[in-house]
Amino acid sequence: MKKAQTSKWMILLKGLIAENPVLVLVLGTCPTLAMTTSVISALGMGIAATAVLVCSNVVISALRKLIPDTVRIPCYIVIIAGFVSMVQMLMHAFLPELYKMMGVYLALIVVNCIILGRAEMFARKNPVLDSALDGLGMGLGFLLALFCMATIRELFGTGSFAGIEIPFLYPYRIPLLAQAPGGFLVFGLLIAVINRIGPKKGKEKRTKEFSCATCPQAAVCGKTSCPEATEMTAADPEEASKPEETEEKTAATAAAGKETGV
Repeated sequence: MKKAQTSKWMILLKGLIAENPVLVLVLGTCPTLAMTTSVISALGMGIAATAVLVCSNVVISALRKLIPDTVRIPCYIVIIAGFVSMVQMLMHAFLPELYKMMGVYLALIVVNCIILGRAEMFARKNPVLDSALDGLGMGLGFLLALFCMATIRELFGTGSFAGIEIPFLYPYRIPLLAQAPGGFLVFGLLIAVINRIGPKKGKEKRTKEFSCATCPQAAVCGKTSCPEATEMTAADPEEASKPEETEEKTAATAAAGKETGV
């Protein structure tokens, strides 16, 4: 029971930092750069995408055994488009200013790589609850990335926060940050920060030492130790499990060289 709860927490939390869809997986770049000039528009896009992501994940997971493999992508797009239309109509009715601010990017949620990616990679392979948690976690990760980018760009680019001017920052604003190049700059800096604080990937390196007993030139060299024969090599599990026959053959070669005087 405790293990199952831990697993569900991991599904929910992995989208925040470890597998953040924007800063780690680098998906949804277009709305990320376009909607982060203002905190209000960033929050609107993040919340709308999260709602669509959760709902589409739930429906796709529930229908995963009924959707034929050959037409699954068109089916996913139809389901996602239905929820995007609902969000558009609700926003148009109750938040008309935000609806105008988001413009065409609200409709483009239909083909957002994050939503299609989670439908393909997770929702179609997992039960409804897990898919809902995955959608919520990825949506919150998307929202968090948008909020961080928008805060930096609006604070230092326009000297305001959520449209409210900050007097002591306004004279020192950097207009470039509110433009497209500033978006790419902040985006790259945040990715660098996440790579720095996130889990390290790739193979670790280790120091491998070669002893004179296995060196074919030991008879000629005459040394008993060779500190120069230390090199950095990538950790290789196959190399660690080599049979002892290699050392025996090398020792035999060294002995033969000593006898022949080579």
